[in-house]
Amino acid sequence: MRYRILPVTPFQQNCTLLVDEATAQAVIIDPGGESERLLAAVADEGVTLAAILVTHGHLDHCGGVAALVKKTGLPVYGPHQDDAFWIDALDQQAEMFGFSHAGHFKPTRWLTGGDTVRFGETVLEVLHCPGHTPGHIVFHAPEAKLLQVGDVLFKGAIGRSDFPRGDHETLLASIHQRLFSLPDDVRFIAGHGAMSTLGEEKMNNPFVN
Repeated sequence: MRYRILPVTPFQQNCTLLVDEATAQAVIIDPGGESERLLAAVADEGVTLAAILVTHGHLDHCGGVAALVKKTGLPVYGPHQDDAFWIDALDQQAEMFGFSHAGHFKPTRWLTGGDTVRFGETVLEVLHCPGHTPGHIVFHAPEAKLLQVGDVLFKGAIGRSDFPRGDHETLLASIHQRLFSLPDDVRFIAGHGAMSTLGEEKMNNPFVN
């Protein structure tokens, strides 16, 4: 499996294209906006999109989902249903931050911990990691030792927990119980900023202890 990180919107949110190299099937995770540029990147990679995946319901992570669905007809998997209230409020979020109309979408399938998503020969495991939002999920590619963690964990930081229904202690529990239980050499793509490894964050991230 290979990946391509595509920062989008003024928030520079890391939209991620995951590619199953055996079949040239791909998924796009957290398309926050700029749908035309994302589709151009897909075409440049020479792959076929199988699905849109969403870690949580904040605008910068799913504000471009409706536009992509309209253009491609792709199914949408995730987040956990506890983030339905965020998705229902996408237009209000867009107005608050001065973005254009986001458009509403309804996931084809809500996801929860223990679910899997398959594209080509790649299987992603779903981890429910609330705290930043109640319905936040993380996608784990165990064979590639790779995570897409959204806004749960960052290089040297953790996600905010001061949004509606966020909770700091729940966020820390998600990090320690669901992420840090994985091997130290697992790399992760965060929702913003640079990549890191779980081992690096266990040792040096001042917000997780």
